[in-house]
Amino acid sequence: MSAMKILLIEDDLQICKVIKRYFSDEGAEITTVNDGVEALRLAESGPGGFSLVLLDIMLPGADGFSICRSIRRNSDIPVVFITAKGQEKDILHGYSLGCDDYIVKPFLLSALYAKCCALVKRTKANSDKTLVCGAIRLDTVKLTCYVGETEVELTPKGFAILFYLMEHEGWVVDRDTLLNRVWGEDYFGIDRVVDNHIKRLRKSLGTAGGQIHTVFGRGYKLTGK
Repeated sequence: MSAMKILLIEDDLQICKVIKRYFSDEGAEITTVNDGVEALRLAESGPGGFSLVLLDIMLPGADGFSICRSIRRNSDIPVVFITAKGQEKDILHGYSLGCDDYIVKPFLLSALYAKCCALVKRTKANSDKTLVCGAIRLDTVKLTCYVGETEVELTPKGFAILFYLMEHEGWVVDRDTLLNRVWGEDYFGIDRVVDNHIKRLRKSLGTAGGQIHTVFGRGYKLTGK
């Protein structure tokens, strides 16, 4: 995992030194920040370029919970709390803010490194599950849809239709195919149900709804514009 780049936010210089030495020996790159205010500034601008954030909670200037909250507003980067605060309410609060793991000090460096590797690997795999076509972005892991930077609400059937159309961008997909893929082969209703759902889907997508084109007599096609 030589390409793994870690942002370590920790005010204990000895802990920083130990983690940095171990991770560096394993081939990872470590950048350390010891001040909560500086960490918050980084979080608000988006921790770009890093694979994962290791985050203490008790920091000078700004606490780790605030930093995690700010990171989550700007990025999906994995965040792992490493902290002496081991009470259940703190752990639950950390997860409620969107952290990916919560590790109470003291901990094994080997276990911490293994967790980081697993999270980075999983995040990289999941990043391939995002489909983009024109202004539409579909996250098939979180089951969310965005038009530009705005999240739009889709029905389960609408999401499934859009998912299939995005997987086959530029192809003409007929109604029977959508019925089989979305409703199942045992569906015996009329194929006009597809038209009705397409109509609702276009409305939900707003300005991007025009990316779904009707190919008369054949079906539907999704394009980037």
